[in-house]
Amino acid sequence: MRKRAVISVFVATLLCGTASRAETLNLLIWEAYIDQGLIDRWTQETGVSIRQIHFDSGDARDEILADPASNIDVVLVGENGAPLFGKRGILEPLTDANLPALKDYAPEWRRRCSGYGLPYFWGTVGILYRSDVVTQPPTSWQELMRPALSLKKHIAMFDDHSEGFIAPLMLLGASINANDTETLKAAFELLKAQAPFVLTYDYVVTAIQDPKIGKEIHMALGYSGDQYVLNDKVGTPGLWRYSVPKEGTLSWIDCVSVTAGSPHKQRALEFLNFIGSPDGAAANALALTMPTSSSAALKLMPETQRSNPEIYPSADALAKSQYQQELSIESVQARRRIISTLANFQ
Repeated sequence: MRKRAVISVFVATLLCGTASRAETLNLLIWEAYIDQGLIDRWTQETGVSIRQIHFDSGDARDEILADPASNIDVVLVGENGAPLFGKRGILEPLTDANLPALKDYAPEWRRRCSGYGLPYFWGTVGILYRSDVVTQPPTSWQELMRPALSLKKHIAMFDDHSEGFIAPLMLLGASINANDTETLKAAFELLKAQAPFVLTYDYVVTAIQDPKIGKEIHMALGYSGDQYVLNDKVGTPGLWRYSVPKEGTLSWIDCVSVTAGSPHKQRALEFLNFIGSPDGAAANALALTMPTSSSAALKLMPETQRSNPEIYPSADALAKSQYQQELSIESVQARRRIISTLANFQ
């Protein structure tokens, strides 16, 4: 947590120093989560540049977003973060009036962004695996939480208080939104037993780029779509694959929001309208091999992408999925203590 705090202060200070530069929007987003070609087209058409600030966990993002000195204009949040930061006045309310592109998004997607975000990509959480090492696709969370001996110190987990608990809670047959102490204790026991097999608790897209450990990661907790990013990072198409365990998983959606305090609010809204347009959303989804939430953009996608189960989850996988709900403060604190304890095992 100390390292995260230092990073947050550093980013805030850096952004303060650049905030006065004209015609630049600061975008807080996951690494490799928006097509650079789309950004370049926006800059060419408008003269406004996009400065990306990357985070590698929701907790790290929330620290930056909650800092009033961070000077973020546009931010990627989850369906829990949208109402949380929206009700605190940190995010700008979005409607058809200030964001016309919203008309192309189904009501259920818009509801999940709570009126504070443009629905972006969606998907599931599952198991990422190197197909040259793990030759049989994992079918159960058991294979990640109680791994084979050959995977000792070859697993990447995730130090996030929400996603980091999906695997153990699913394996316990519990809700991923569990708040009660007994369930969290049981999840901790599973995570503690797994810890000797874990190489890193850094997000796998970040960890794979570390020359000291990247090649040692053979299995990881991650998001649908991460396999394409990993293959791009290692330069080997098809090496990394993705599997949704039979016990079920999280069905997530990301939302792109404008900060209420942005000094470039109108430009930020124009940027959202640009990436949320049918052409923009389709180009972004094609480039990143991700599922679009725009109904109009979906019609522009090739059938090969729309029928790919690694991109668009099967009905069976979605039927067993759970949605994220707001956790109690006590639950968040307990989960963060557990994550901190696990990190100390390294």
